[in-house]
Amino acid sequence: MKKLLISAAVAAFAVTSAFAQATVSEYYVVRDASTKKCTIVDKKPTTTTTTVVDNGIFKTKTEAETGMKTMKVCTEN
Repeated sequence: MKKLLISAAVAAFAVTSAFAQATVSEYYVVRDASTKKCTIVDKKPTTTTTTVVDNGIFKTKTEAETGMKTMKVCTEN
């Protein structure tokens, strides 16, 4: 009986942790080095061809879109 309860508790914890990680998302405003264009991505860039602009990390895509409109480097062209 104890094994069953422990197994159930571990399974519930694993499912809860996975769900919490899946719902936490970040959006990044990045600028391509060659085209000089800004875009919004949902994963932190790992290449050197794109860089995160200013403090371009947002909790929602809507916030990222609004933030990108105020970033000077994204509105120059």
